Amino acid sequence: MTNIPFLILDVFATGKYTGNQLAVCLEAGNLTDLQMQQIACEINFSETTFVTSSQPVNGGYNTRIFTPTTELPFAGHPTLGTAFAISQELVDKSTAVPIGTAIERIALNYQVGQIGVDIHYLDGEPDILWMHQQQPQFFDRVNVEDLAAVIGVNPTDIDDRYPIEPVSTGLPFIIMPLKTIAAVSRAKLDLAIYAKTVADLPAQAILVFCPETVDPDRQLHVRVFTECFGIPEDPATGSANGCLAAYLAKHQYFGSSKLDIAVEQGVEMGRSSLLYLRAEYTPTLCPVSIGGRVINIAKGEFIL
Repeated sequence: MTNIPFLILDVFATGKYTGNQLAVCLEAGNLTDLQMQQIACEINFSETTFVTSSQPVNGGYNTRIFTPTTELPFAGHPTLGTAFAISQELVDKSTAVPIGTAIERIALNYQVGQIGVDIHYLDGEPDILWMHQQQPQFFDRVNVEDLAAVIGVNPTDIDDRYPIEPVSTGLPFIIMPLKTIAAVSRAKLDLAIYAKTVADLPAQAILVFCPETVDPDRQLHVRVFTECFGIPEDPATGSANGCLAAYLAKHQYFGSSKLDIAVEQGVEMGRSSLLYLRAEYTPTLCPVSIGGRVINIAKGEFIL
């Protein structure tokens, strides 16, 4: 029998048992596609990652991401959590960044390319991890009435100063601005309308947001619906918030093309999450970074 070590992590957490859950399987290079999918289904978190190289390959660790039903080319909270796990379990600290250097860089190799994560240390322990996403792609705007029906809100709930727009920084999401936290909280997918409406769009997952928040220290309240990935709703979504960051900077939502904010997600699910968003938009370049904290919850082995 082969034992596969794993960690259970809370990503974009504000404390233990908050944020988005993640299982990271290490030393997974000999697993088949079927075994990875079965393990992800058994764990039944929104995503499970498999690190298939114990040493860097072309500067990064080969990594695959599975939901309970399918493989993803990229996702946000799995990237932060996997970088944390690699740093804790695989990196030889005697050859890593010297004490006194506040940042450690871990890179992951995905289907979409290499994604870098900077781990910032505070008092010798990992603090905020920052993920650097791909250059955003912006797609044609989506009809207001169609999307209002999909999530069960009135067209008047939508902030029509800004478009409903699909965006991708590695994984595409429809970004939908609402006016109030009441509208965001009552949003619920109508699956019949959803299936017909989003089928031909460049993105099927939907992020809704508003400027009203539960925590006064946050600037936006966010929910993300990911039915297309077999997950009705996600409590903390780094990939979607990367798209949101690019969108906010492009449309100068906060009055500037440069963005540095904190957002809350997962409140309605009882998994309060904190994500930091940074972006700076120009017509030719838009760097996007998403940050958050990771907490180690458990450690064990799968026996195959």
